[in-house]
Amino acid sequence: MKQLRPLLLLLGLMLLVAACQPASVDQSTATPASVSLPTLEPTLPDSGVLAPRATPDLAQLPLLAAHLARVQAALQETIPIVPIEDGLDDEQRQAQSIALSEQLFRRYARDPQTQAPFRSEIMGIYPLRASDIVEKTAVCAANPCYRVEMYNYALNFFVAAVADLREGRVLDVIGYEDAQPDIPASLTQVALEIAVHAPEVQEALGYTPETSDAVMASTKTSLNSTVCERSRHLCVAPTFVVGERALWAIVDLTDGRLVGVRWTAVGSSVAITEKRLEDETIMRQFCQQNTPLEQAGWSLNYTLTSSDGLRISEVTYQGTPIFDSVKLVDWHVSYSATDGFGYSDAVGCPVFSQAAVIAIEPPRVTDMVVDGEVVGFALEQGFWSELWPLPCNYFYKQRYEFYNDGRFRPLAINVGRGCGNDGTYRPVTRIALAGSASTFSEWGDSGWQAWTSEGWRLAADVSSNDDGYSFQISSVNSSFYVAPSTGQFGDGGRGDNAYVYVTLHHADRDEGDSDMPTIGPCCNTDYQQGPERFIDPTPEAITDNPLVLWYVAQIKNDDTPGAEYCWADTVLEDGLYTDREYPCPSGPMFVPTGIADANAG
Repeated sequence: MKQLRPLLLLLGLMLLVAACQPASVDQSTATPASVSLPTLEPTLPDSGVLAPRATPDLAQLPLLAAHLARVQAALQETIPIVPIEDGLDDEQRQAQSIALSEQLFRRYARDPQTQAPFRSEIMGIYPLRASDIVEKTAVCAANPCYRVEMYNYALNFFVAAVADLREGRVLDVIGYEDAQPDIPASLTQVALEIAVHAPEVQEALGYTPETSDAVMASTKTSLNSTVCERSRHLCVAPTFVVGERALWAIVDLTDGRLVGVRWTAVGSSVAITEKRLEDETIMRQFCQQNTPLEQAGWSLNYTLTSSDGLRISEVTYQGTPIFDSVKLVDWHVSYSATDGFGYSDAVGCPVFSQAAVIAIEPPRVTDMVVDGEVVGFALEQGFWSELWPLPCNYFYKQRYEFYNDGRFRPLAINVGRGCGNDGTYRPVTRIALAGSASTFSEWGDSGWQAWTSEGWRLAADVSSNDDGYSFQISSVNSSFYVAPSTGQFGDGGRGDNAYVYVTLHHADRDEGDSDMPTIGPCCNTDYQQGPERFIDPTPEAITDNPLVLWYVAQIKNDDTPGAEYCWADTVLEDGLYTDREYPCPSGPMFVPTGIADANAG
């Protein structure tokens, strides 16, 4: 049983939320042509400005004023939760009503000691997908179910209820401490209004922008030395691209004000075309159901999730279960090691989604060919910002490589361009191992040494054997060596410098099996990337137990001519503008011990 701690000393044992992790609750655009752009220096100075903590002028901000009025009205209600009122269909309204009628869900909106209301708001209502279904919500495989997400501003606490429309009840309630859902469209408009009316933004740009000038307006962010640091407040960053720089307007939606602005260098680029989204086809074929795949001895299901990318599950090789599931939880993107600001990106479905960067083409299955020989196949999914490769637009890829000999590699690939030329990208991959009795080991001076409890390592600090393997996973039916990338795979990768975490897999409660919110801040430079919250203050024993392996690569981008990495550009070639990609692949290789030892022998 996980050790429990109080939530800011207010929820006590009532919330039953494990330290920094989820806990299931039992259920009985363009610049105006008429203005002059500011003169830009060839080098990027430290040109960030923190805005004063002034009370916003609500007369100038009608959207913010209306939202705050709704908040104040809700605090006087029996159920002190701001609902979503606009843009819902009948099923979403029904799901919201079911969640708000559930006492286990509502009690997260009041102080358990005084019953004073917390500021809480419904942020999203999404159809439950196959990737979200766990033991408690198994009936949702047949019944229409929705996930209703609420944010508690006072405690920086995220809670989700799974509502069964057919039975008219809540099946499960899941809480995440120090986590935030993505914001609804109404709050995005509030953030834009605050940004464009802020004098710091207008002064930095040299003109008064329109809301349509901003990109990335709904993406969560943080800025050190402010209340947004480490996401203690709900903050987003409408971003304005001017020439070869981008101005970030850090907006604190908890306080309803601008926190500060910051310039980053993005280089110059040209939009080639506006890609046509295939939302309806992708949703119907790949987001609302699992797709089975059998090839080269491998069998698996795959589906696009709301915000955990392309998830594979029930993975077997030659009939042997290998993984329960593998998915890409977050992209943490930091643009300053000293100031600590950036984005927490999610990738996923284009509709009913929390993703900041979405899938606009279906997944692809392709052969992997080496020296003219097919050595396996790859399952690949791309996620684009619509105007990539313009500055402050992103292109991520997931690629699962399945080899005929049983090797496997999950890759997280960044293709830029992003909002700066000094970015560090940290993709968070979650790998749930199959079986109930696995052991995880690392290589040391005396050979393979089994971990006895949950923990983490910086892979660079772990030795490797003569064949380059640092870790080993063994169970009754299978055994794999694990080789973190150091640039040895011939795919252009320069090494991951990855953090590796191993946690106990609790099948009786949802600790990430269903779709997750962003679980870590964008900009920490140490091991605190999110998975550590699933490790107890007294780490649990993991020998011969069901395990989850987390892998967080750390990748630095580079726009140096001739040495580009994690970057993209447009170049004039044969009279046409062509995308030029400089991807940075990351991910470990899983190698069956049998073939590895045979090759070594």
